[in-house]
Amino acid sequence: MNELFVKRIELRKDEIKDVNIYPFNIKCIRNLDVLSIETAVTFLYGENGVGKSTLLEAIAISLGMNPEGGSQNFHFSTYDDYSELYKYLKIGKFGMPESKFFLRAETFYNVATSIHKEYHRYGEGSDDWKYGGNLHECSHGESFIKIVENRFWDKGLYILDEPEAALSPLRQMTLLYYINRLVQNGSQFIIATHSPILLAYRDGTILDLNNCLEKIDYKDTDVYKTYKDFINNPEGMQKALFNEEIF
Repeated sequence: MNELFVKRIELRKDEIKDVNIYPFNIKCIRNLDVLSIETAVTFLYGENGVGKSTLLEAIAISLGMNPEGGSQNFHFSTYDDYSELYKYLKIGKFGMPESKFFLRAETFYNVATSIHKEYHRYGEGSDDWKYGGNLHECSHGESFIKIVENRFWDKGLYILDEPEAALSPLRQMTLLYYINRLVQNGSQFIIATHSPILLAYRDGTILDLNNCLEKIDYKDTDVYKTYKDFINNPEGMQKALFNEEIF
């Protein structure tokens, strides 16, 4: 097993002044004490609103990455709406990754724009060139994969927030291929996702934010069960849904 760069995430509860305000009133965060990271790929899984992106964002900021995405060398900001959770996290770090990157679907346009500005400032050999060209000339999914292909290096630490939002199922499998290849070469990933394709990664750990970050098996996740039931019986699922029989 690879030596992990992040093995422990602790919430310093004694420093929080008011646990009844956002984001400390989110159930999974309110109940967080110490989170142990055991494998090179860790998934944060759960329903909308349970705190996946909030926790992942705080982890990325605590590790020195830009809140809207990018590496420790990205300093742009379009709208400062991130929470103060990062101030209360203590990250157990072991060793120094050769690369770090926070990749989130919802603010990826801003990251691509920041890269493109560097390209025009410095020309060939700049970040834009290093990232595989002008990302704005690609589709959302294509540019996402270009980042992984060109900027995710071996022995790196990568934080991904719902990457499936930009990717077709086939591209999600492409991402899974790159994740595995990078893990085999010493990288570590922490990923918030709803994707049954990504969650299926055979060497990953799934932490269920619906149940206070407890470990859960892939086939026990609601997303696996829901996709399986729908694909196996789309007509029956729609009949139940439209007749409101399942609510």
